[in-house]
Amino acid sequence: MSLKGKTAVITGSNSGIGLGVAHELARAGADVVINSFTDRDEDHALAASIGKEYGVTARYIQADMSKPDQCRALIEQAGACDILVNNAGIQHVAPIDEFPMEKWDAIIAINLSSAFHTTAVALPMMRKAGWGRVVNIASAHGLTASPFKSAYIAAKHGVVGLSKTTALETAREDITCNAICPGYVLTPLVEAQIPDTAKKYDMTEEEVTQKVILERQPSKEFATVEQIGGTAVFLCSDAAAQITGTTISVDGGWTAL
Repeated sequence: MSLKGKTAVITGSNSGIGLGVAHELARAGADVVINSFTDRDEDHALAASIGKEYGVTARYIQADMSKPDQCRALIEQAGACDILVNNAGIQHVAPIDEFPMEKWDAIIAINLSSAFHTTAVALPMMRKAGWGRVVNIASAHGLTASPFKSAYIAAKHGVVGLSKTTALETAREDITCNAICPGYVLTPLVEAQIPDTAKKYDMTEEEVTQKVILERQPSKEFATVEQIGGTAVFLCSDAAAQITGTTISVDGGWTAL
């Protein structure tokens, strides 16, 4: 399906999963707005390179997803939002009784509340256009849990719940909302962590990848940002018009356990 003529806004998208999703949506013909909290020349150059590569309009808009007014302003500044991909997220690992309050607040704000604020502004635009797709990037941890990740897991479970409610509120319209739940995805951030993790466990990088990082992923393979992006494109297609209010796991079997 061609997404030509559609505008996609992807939060937290100057690297990793968000950037992969932006590339795949642009490849499908959508104009894209990428975003992060920085405002560097390289951010704007990245958008320009996407536009040139795929022959679409691509812009970079700075917005801090921890701030409600900036979340809403991002969608307003985009001017149109046919496809909204809520991807922005951060992580912190600590036991509940030692979890810093400011880290809890930041994770809930960026991983969950930002999706509420962007969706609230995007839905009227979608209704006016008569078509819309909301794709929330949740996680396998939106369906399962692990110790020491209380804020992240609470937020991602919340994203799944928000997706269901959004779907029910738009069920009689040509608007859908779904959550993609990735397992471990090979991003530059994950790749950079492998050598240090290998040293910590006194293992080779291959051993630490298979036995530590991918311990809960039965396929023992990372998902790719292209696969997450391809799943987002599918959810925007006519074939997915009756898929709404659900989750799609891209986790190598993690949630089948």
